Amino acid sequence: MKALVIEQFGNPNVFKQIDLPIPEILPNHVLVRVAATSVNPVDYKIRQGAVANIAPAFPAVLHGDVAGTIAAIGAGVTQFNIGDAIYACAGGVKGLGGALAEYMLADVRLIAHKSKSLTMAEAAALPLVSITAWEGLIDRAQVQSGQKVLVYGATGGVGHIGVQLAQWAGARVYALVSSDEKAAIAQDLGADITINYRQQPVEEFVAEHTDGQGFDLVFDTVGNDNLQNAFKAAKLNGTVVSIVSLSQQDLTLLHAKGLTLHLVFMLIPLLFGVGRAHHGEILSKLTQIVEEGKIRPLLDSQTFNMTEIASAHQQAESGRAIGKVVLTQSNF
Repeated sequence: MKALVIEQFGNPNVFKQIDLPIPEILPNHVLVRVAATSVNPVDYKIRQGAVANIAPAFPAVLHGDVAGTIAAIGAGVTQFNIGDAIYACAGGVKGLGGALAEYMLADVRLIAHKSKSLTMAEAAALPLVSITAWEGLIDRAQVQSGQKVLVYGATGGVGHIGVQLAQWAGARVYALVSSDEKAAIAQDLGADITINYRQQPVEEFVAEHTDGQGFDLVFDTVGNDNLQNAFKAAKLNGTVVSIVSLSQQDLTLLHAKGLTLHLVFMLIPLLFGVGRAHHGEILSKLTQIVEEGKIRPLLDSQTFNMTEIASAHQQAESGRAIGKVVLTQSNF
């Protein structure tokens, strides 16, 4: 099969096309004929060498998100059939091949049937970001109807799903954005209120929208030093969920306000082989919610085919993308 690989860490031009053997089918696995994938920050961080400890061995096939059709099934697989359209976040990290190839081997516990209402490109945009948002808002924070939920990065990959998922759960959603264009997108996704953080500091919007009390739940998809803003925005005994915290932080405010902090790293089941079935369960539930019209993916206006992998990574890294950057298969 044709595959796009890296043989060393580097800039987006480090990808090269080579021929690799089609993965051998294993028990409780399926072989997916790849139709589409999407770029997540972890993908370009692995390519850069910034998180080399979780990178696949060279020549490395990157990208976890995949949408495609099942080409073969291993022993023990009963709930899927050859030809089924599926989606998953199933590899592209240490020990697991990724989706930048014609075929990808996937643990059956990680996959789910694709919604018939989505294209392959749209489905490929969802797995990693949706699982991350679900683990943060549903599993950890247990978001409740009527809560005031503040979402940082509301038109980003995880953020745009967070807005819709919190809305689906019955929360009142406040979306933090950086422009009028992004405010309009967030409103279209279902946000009740949009706040431009470049025009209004945290103290001001907390005073305006919560009478100075703070938000019940803050979903921080920006992370690192923005955690301090998240702590400021949360109410006493409130909850903060972050998906990026590779930094040292002052926890004084966390303590002074009695906050609960949850950190989500959705790759743990892939890297350590624990809890994989839950990812498949989340995606199966997500398919139902998508078909109910409650969640839809936000795709960047620029789309790419597999041969344009360097350009796709450049767009994802630039900070100019709104929503997910996707790549579709064109047989290279």
